[in-house]
Formats: sequence, C-alpha cells, structure tokens
Amino acid sequence: MKPSIVVVGSLNMDFVVSVKQLAAPGETVLGRNFQMFPGGKGANQACASAKLGGNSVGVKMIGRVGYDIFADHLKASLSAAGVDVSAVHATRAQATGVAFIWLDAAGQNSIVVASGANGELAAADVEAMRPVFRGARYALFQLETPLGTVEAALKLAHEEGLETILDPAPSQPLPAGLLAQVDILTPNETEALKLLGRPMARVSPGEAKMLATGLQQMGPKAVIVKLGDQGCLAYDGVRHRHSPSFAVEVADTTAAGDTFNAGLAVALAEGAPLERALRFANAAAAISVTRCGAQASAPSRREVDALFQGQQEPARLT
Repeated sequence: MKPSIVVVGSLNMDFVVSVKQLAAPGETVLGRNFQMFPGGKGANQACASAKLGGNSVGVKMIGRVGYDIFADHLKASLSAAGVDVSAVHATRAQATGVAFIWLDAAGQNSIVVASGANGELAAADVEAMRPVFRGARYALFQLETPLGTVEAALKLAHEEGLETILDPAPSQPLPAGLLAQVDILTPNETEALKLLGRPMARVSPGEAKMLATGLQQMGPKAVIVKLGDQGCLAYDGVRHRHSPSFAVEVADTTAAGDTFNAGLAVALAEGAPLERALRFANAAAAISVTRCGAQASAPSRREVDALFQGQQEPARLT
C-alpha cells in the first residue's frame, strides 16, 4: 500500500493583479493584467503533494467550500491533480474563500484573504473525518482555518499515528498546547520573527539558527525556517542543518512555501532522510517560483527529479 498524506486546510479562489510596484497605504496603482487561479494554502499543498508524489503517494484533502461556481472549480482542479476531495464538503453559511493577490515586477506579492467557508471548518467536522487519517503517514496543516480546528486536527492526527507538519501562516500567536502537537514547524523568516516577538529584519542562515532554536524550545519536535533564496535552516533539538536553494529566475513567489511543505511531506512519506527531504523541498519550491499561479506553478515529480539530480548538494551541518 502506497504512503499517503492528509491535508487539512483552506481552499480559495485567487484573484491576481500584476503591478509595477506594490501600492503604499492610500495609493492607487494601475495593474497590468488580471488572472484567476485556484488557491488556498491547504489546497495548494494538497495539489503540489499530488503532483510531486506522482503514483507513489496518495493525497486526501479535508476542507470547506460554499455552494458556488468557485467551489466546483476548486474541487475539479484538485481532482485533476490526483487529490481525493471526498472530504471537501460544502456549507451554505458562507461563500467559498477568496484571496486578492498583488504581484510586482520582482515577483514579490501582497495578499489579502477573505476566509469565507474556510472559517466554517469546525473541530467536530474533522473528528467526523477520523477515518480519512487512518493509514496515512503525514498530515499537513496551515492557519487559514479556525485555530481551534487546527489544534483539534493536530491532536487527532497524532492519535492516529501520523507525523504532523504545520505551516504557521497567516502569522498569529500560537498556544503552547498546539505547538506541542507539531512534529515539524515550517515558518518563513517573517513568521519565525513574529512567533518569537522579534522585530522584522532580513534573516541570514546564521541568524536563522537562533530563530529555529528558540521556536523548537516552544514545543515542536523540529523547526524548519524557510529562507527564500537562501534555502532553509532545520533544527531538531540536536543539530542545525542548512540546505541551500537552487538558482532560478523568479517570476512569482506565490505558493512557494506551500510547494516547499508539499515536497517535504512527500519526501518524508517516501522514507527519505531529512537532509534529502530538505533538498527535494527546495528544488520543488525553486521550480514553482519560475512561473505564475499558486497550484499552476506546482512542478511535476519529473521536473523536480531533473533539477534535484542535476544540482545535488547535501544539507550542511552548522
């Protein structure tokens, strides 16, 4: 039986406007083009996991949508990628979630999310989906659904023997009880600084060591700080590992972190050691930033294997 991954999280329709530069508060800027893409951090991670897992890893999604055309499009997109969406249920209480994304010429973005139906995913809903978790190896979580639901789902996943990976985005304070249920916490540098209550600043791999150490002491078994073009820094309570990034031309950073988490989960579910899983995740994220869209940018397994094999460089102990 092939290993499987369960993703508990959000599904959004993304509305993307390209601009020369991001608007300052109170400023109006002209956009150059407008596109719609299926998104939501949970759905992005599920889609990328299915693409990266190919025929070797199964992926199931748990989430909420509304009764509208966006819901149909989102579920169809996930199904086409190979995701089991039988646990994605509709609610009449809210419309399907949406995200408004402004993308500048350098590939950086600014995002506002209206959660909609994602906010209706309750702890009781996840408990009713307990059979979905059985037999799976890893569970992926984010913070675009209610925090109480995330905490309950993390606990349930552990009860069913799964390893848990939490992407703490969007940033918000996290209770110690929740972090204690996390096997791998994967903040980017901004999220890591916010969780530790530190001022915003560019983070070097050396400084990331201190962030990872501080976060690991808050409860998770391991922490991986995503550093963008500097790769990532992992700490498991014993040693630090820095895995460098791949040199690529950036077009759009949207969902790069989601693709990283998907690559990490797929590699670990297949039994890869952490060093190789970090490198695989970096390769997947690197390819994703070379093209536009959230789920549309997620690479295939063949693409990642080609980049991964062509630029092998092991993670370094620091």
